Amino acid sequence: MVHVVIFAGGVGARMKSLDIPKQFIDVEGKPIIIRTLENFANHPSVDDIVISCLADKIDYMWDLIAKYKIHKVTSVVKGGENGHGSIHNGLVEVQKFSKDNDIVLICDGVRPLISKQLISDCIETAEQYETAVPVTPSIDSVLQSEDGETCSKSLPRKQMYITQAPQGFKMKRIMDAHDKAEELGITNPISSSELLIELGQTVHIFKGERDNIKVTTPEDLQFLRSRYYYKSFKNFAKEELKYGL
Repeated sequence: MVHVVIFAGGVGARMKSLDIPKQFIDVEGKPIIIRTLENFANHPSVDDIVISCLADKIDYMWDLIAKYKIHKVTSVVKGGENGHGSIHNGLVEVQKFSKDNDIVLICDGVRPLISKQLISDCIETAEQYETAVPVTPSIDSVLQSEDGETCSKSLPRKQMYITQAPQGFKMKRIMDAHDKAEELGITNPISSSELLIELGQTVHIFKGERDNIKVTTPEDLQFLRSRYYYKSFKNFAKEELKYGL
């Protein structure tokens, strides 16, 4: 079986002036998190979805799920103190009804442009290698700085990759990693793949998609809205050309 954990416990601090968590911002008539959920709910290989979100937004999340008919959501659980904690709470919920060899896809709730093909590739890679991390090659030079002001080291661009989500794992592999992290006091890895790497493990990477953005900043939101506006304009232009009206 294929399970999905969507973690959406953030408050959207980097959105600055916005009063609501970024995952609940409307884009072209739907909240970002609903657009993210639809990509998984509409995928034929996904069996169920667990959401980990802000405790005071759980009832609101269920209202959205009902309004937009996201049928595969089975649970909405309280998020943790950070992303790692929210993922952990979601995994603990999935563990109640999953098997060791099941696949779990872990994704933040603000990736509305995930494609069906990317989800399929993630599932297939995780089934084959137990881990699956989508990446895109770095197209910019990468500098390393200790103080954020000066730099004396550059990293080889050809070896640099940008991680994305969803990241896929065999259930036993990722749960063992979380258990080990708790034992060692590791509380805030940036992503699930980085948790495994911090534990000395190797993860398998596969080709991601540049359009698969994580909506984090106002600039990301602007890019996302422009994508939907462009799509609407293209449809309008096709109709105009077709009918000459």
